[in-house]
Amino acid sequence: MQELLIGGQDGIKVLMDAAMGNRHGMISGATGTGKTISLQILAEGFSKIGVPVFLADIKGDLTGIALEGQTNEKVADRVKAIGIDNFKHHGNPVLFWDIFAKNGHPVRTTISDVGPLLLSNLLELNETQTGVLYSCFKIADDNGMLLLDLKDLRAMLTWMGDEGKDLQSEYGNIAPASIGAIQRQLLVLEEQGAGHFFGEPAIKLADFCKTDFSGQGVISILDATDLTTKSPRLYATFLLWMLSELFETMPEVGDADRPKLVLFFDEAHLLFDQAPKALLDKIEQIVRLIRSKGVGVYFISQSPLDIPEGVLGQLGLKIQHALRAFTPKDQQVVKSVAETFRANPKIDTEATIQALKNGEALVSVLNKDGSPTQVERILIRPPESQIGTITEQQRAEIIDRSPLKGQYEQEIDRESAYELLKQKASQQAVQEAEAEEQKQQAKAAPKRSGGQTATEALLKSAARAIGSNVGKQIVRGILGSLLGGKR
Repeated sequence: MQELLIGGQDGIKVLMDAAMGNRHGMISGATGTGKTISLQILAEGFSKIGVPVFLADIKGDLTGIALEGQTNEKVADRVKAIGIDNFKHHGNPVLFWDIFAKNGHPVRTTISDVGPLLLSNLLELNETQTGVLYSCFKIADDNGMLLLDLKDLRAMLTWMGDEGKDLQSEYGNIAPASIGAIQRQLLVLEEQGAGHFFGEPAIKLADFCKTDFSGQGVISILDATDLTTKSPRLYATFLLWMLSELFETMPEVGDADRPKLVLFFDEAHLLFDQAPKALLDKIEQIVRLIRSKGVGVYFISQSPLDIPEGVLGQLGLKIQHALRAFTPKDQQVVKSVAETFRANPKIDTEATIQALKNGEALVSVLNKDGSPTQVERILIRPPESQIGTITEQQRAEIIDRSPLKGQYEQEIDRESAYELLKQKASQQAVQEAEAEEQKQQAKAAPKRSGGQTATEALLKSAARAIGSNVGKQIVRGILGSLLGGKR
């Protein structure tokens, strides 16, 4: 049996059975109380036993996990207090990723893969606008047009606005006002840098599931320092898309001795804030079922109450750092959090949550039978890797020797909805120009009238396009599907 040491104190050690790693978990606590260190020790613990890890680095202070840590008096004292016999500093194999392609390999996926459910939430659309967006995807599917990037989506919406009356009988009312609102939101999204995320080559999720030559799990670190400030909804959309795609593509593994992949989602409240009920229901369903695929999901937030109750009830590991109660509302939160733990007669959980020092936590894990252990107050073990950030030069060196170097850096723009609509528009414009020329010849007009020329007709007609049906259908995952179905 493989175990991960979380920490200990006064002769007590808290270890998590690796076989329970796919039962998910929660790390919570006020700012500055040690959540990042808890995330780091879990990530390196899973990596050490051969489990690949994906984590989002919100503050940029998790990059040190790549390098060997340094011994100091504080670390030595904590190792002794917990009673760790085999503590040894070491670095971990890492891959750096960045949606903006500045501090890691680019991360992309397509508009078609994300689908209308997640995209409407990303764009903050109302119910009517969401219906129009669903129609856009359906029309693209019916005409075999791939929606790969933002220009594809804009082209489809523009054509829908032009041809709304003709489309109404089959796809319902397509209000120009809704088209305009979606187009404006797309401009805002592009201003936030979302154009970097939508396109090809799309990320292969298998690249998040790698081990190195020694069998140690590779830790994939997404640089989210700019992402959560510039576009928090894009951050949430990416994480939810990845979760749904893993659920759709990974095979069932049953009860295994360790997870196949572990995900750490920091600032977890961003995944659920203002999400519509349809999306929340899908998230809850995926979290419940994805553990059968050997995937563990760990949420990091200031309070467990940031997580919907249906998701919170599925989380096995609980690491609670200090919470501060300055108001009656804060006190109620502390009381509610305390009630989520299995009571320990030796600990006043509610009082202890407020008395915890930095680096201390209340922890509960799962027994072999899946039941939670009694809550324990412990010192979190120190990381064996470096605490804090690495230099830009060190990051650049790691990226330069990455086995994925050059695989995602060059963007691809293949034929999709934009190109097909443009091509069809050109053909239609030429036909209209030829028809006009024949008409003029028939009149035997000696000179050109003051109206538009054939070239002008060509350019104006190109703005109004219709897509050809090439007989293809787009298949999407559980969060991308028009009907929410599986592949």
